[in-house]
Amino acid sequence: MTENKKTLFIGEDGKNLVFTFILVSSLFLLWGVCNGMIDVMDKHFQEELSLTKSQSAWVQFAHYLGYFLMSVPAGWLATKLGYKGGIITGLLIVAAGGLWFIPATQINALVHEGRVSPNLAFVGFLAGVCAIATGLTFLETIANPYTTVLGARQYAATRINLAQSCNGVGWIFGPIIGSMYFYSKDALGHSTGSQTLYIPYAAIAVVVIVLAVVFYFADIPDIKTGDDYHLDDAAPGSSRSIWSHPHFVMAVAAQFFYVAAQAGIFSFFINYMTSEVPPIPGSWQTGLASVSSHSSFLQGWLSGWFETNAAGVLGMSNKGASNLASLGFVCFLAGRFSGAGLLRKFAAYKILAIYSVVNVGATVLVFCKLGWLSVACVFLSYFFMSIMFPTIFALGIFGLGARAKKASAFIVMAIMGGAILPKLMGYVADKYDMSRGFIVPAACFVVVAFYGFNWPRFSKA
Repeated sequence: MTENKKTLFIGEDGKNLVFTFILVSSLFLLWGVCNGMIDVMDKHFQEELSLTKSQSAWVQFAHYLGYFLMSVPAGWLATKLGYKGGIITGLLIVAAGGLWFIPATQINALVHEGRVSPNLAFVGFLAGVCAIATGLTFLETIANPYTTVLGARQYAATRINLAQSCNGVGWIFGPIIGSMYFYSKDALGHSTGSQTLYIPYAAIAVVVIVLAVVFYFADIPDIKTGDDYHLDDAAPGSSRSIWSHPHFVMAVAAQFFYVAAQAGIFSFFINYMTSEVPPIPGSWQTGLASVSSHSSFLQGWLSGWFETNAAGVLGMSNKGASNLASLGFVCFLAGRFSGAGLLRKFAAYKILAIYSVVNVGATVLVFCKLGWLSVACVFLSYFFMSIMFPTIFALGIFGLGARAKKASAFIVMAIMGGAILPKLMGYVADKYDMSRGFIVPAACFVVVAFYGFNWPRFSKA
């Protein structure tokens, strides 16, 4: 093993931190599953409650509102409680949000009886989404900067991208779980999603309670980060405010626009695949039936992927598009793993800039409605989005010492971009079509590219 590999998870005191890293990485898997389910929920509410694309984006708004409201309190509590206390607090809040979906489903059942309005049921589900996001805020505010200090500083971006790869694994399974419970049908072909939506969230509540117990008994050292800018002392001429450092300020802006682009693409993936994909060749449906005939599991999973749409041609069904979203997250995960390797050889800001430029091109090609090429570019955008969130995070908190916890809170707060811009993307899609809506993430990636190319000037590092 080379010296570089040895120091990837070895602290300054010589302690091996691999187990701590693995345990913290499990949190990334958790919020990947939660976010993956959120991303396929919009179409469910559009059909169950007769919402427009813009209205269904309230799901993303509620999700990211939780991040916005709790990021600063989470950063403050992380400073007071330490990494361990903050993680346990976040897990317990996620559990409470998951259990809330049980009464929320009961409220939704009253809609079919005519006893409550659909709007009240929608608000009930949004409350659960917001509560889970509040807990995830604690976990992201703490876990993201924590991974950067679990070893040699020069590999901070590599470690956070490796941990975020677990997030990518969770995102693969999230849409599959969502397709099973949000778009399920009974023997007569009637949707049962409104009755089964609570099941995965109740299961998540049980899992996170177990995780909270594990973290309570685990050894989670409270490691201090390097203080390159002397924020922790009173050195003459040094600035003690994180806001006086452009590389941090611009990271907040870059994260706002990146998450805006990501949330828009992820949340409207099903809408795109069910409305913009060219007609499906009949041989594809025959091929799926042939493959699924060899396994009852495959038969259940692959059945119903295609359906004849309103135009009378064979297209992608909601269930098929939801499962296909998992392929997008496979691309996302592949980008994370390959990106983590590249970040060990090349400067993080250069990789961020190049990936952003590629995604500007990919989303513009989707906007241009070029048939299957545009469809391929949607999946391409998943691959090149993969390293952006953790890399912006690592670049933004670089050298901020103990104030990295406070800085990370504001970078997490920037996730609010995912609440605002998808509504604009939905508005453009309602007015024109889903392909045209991709002009919104294209503009967002321009901002991220600007940050990447200019990071050396902003940080003076």
